[in-house]
Amino acid sequence: MTTLTQSQTPIAAETSAPSVNRMPFLLQVSTMTWRTLITNIRVPAVVLPPLIISVFFLFIYEASLSGAARFFLAGQSYLGFILPLSVISASLSGAGVAGQSIVRDISTGYFDKLLLTPVSRGALILGPMIAGAILLAFQTLVVLGVALLMGLNPVTGVPGLLAVIGFSLLLGTGFSGFNVGLALRSGSAAATQSGGFIFFPLSFLTATFVPLDLLDGWIKVAATYNPITYILEAMRAILNTGWDTEIVLRGLSSCVGLGIVMFAFALWSLRGRTARK
Repeated sequence: MTTLTQSQTPIAAETSAPSVNRMPFLLQVSTMTWRTLITNIRVPAVVLPPLIISVFFLFIYEASLSGAARFFLAGQSYLGFILPLSVISASLSGAGVAGQSIVRDISTGYFDKLLLTPVSRGALILGPMIAGAILLAFQTLVVLGVALLMGLNPVTGVPGLLAVIGFSLLLGTGFSGFNVGLALRSGSAAATQSGGFIFFPLSFLTATFVPLDLLDGWIKVAATYNPITYILEAMRAILNTGWDTEIVLRGLSSCVGLGIVMFAFALWSLRGRTARK
């Protein structure tokens, strides 16, 4: 009896070892995030185009439409009104970074090796999503710096600028989740890259150049049900009119809701991929 018990003890210990030695979930997420960041930072061509596009749009919109703003902004800054649209443009253009990292891992076989480890499936998804959000926050910081040089004067000061960066983090997480899901579903770089174009119409089916109450007809209906509308309104209020709790909370809930839906889509895509193995 003693011999049997002693022989079973190492087996039990060996069986339970993976769960005991598993890395804490937050450390798994931070490790996957850091790896994705380093991988993409080493390729400037991945990071720079979305940044250049955002700054370009900011210059064009300010130069071409700022004169007309006096008819509907009542003394507010059109630069503060249009800047959030540049943040949206950056998120749509740069969200593919997270998905492309997944595609590279799939093509090299590294992702399959990760699936054989005890790493949490949630960490495999959240790491690239958060990395994409951090890159967007960096791009937003640069765009804000350019806007300040152009004359932006946010009524909420530095806290308002930090809040806009926070919104970009949440927004980047959601859009990155969609591209991670596409990458897991398709394993194709081209299909993943096209993910931004699927969401691109959302940035125009909203109060893009004028406030929501000046829209009419079908475009107003589309903008009312478009979550991007309330994210834009929140950032615009922070920069131009101050801390409006209702508007800011609507924007936050839109960001959080978008992030939850896209994380669920990415997780569903991962389960579909593992089921095919």
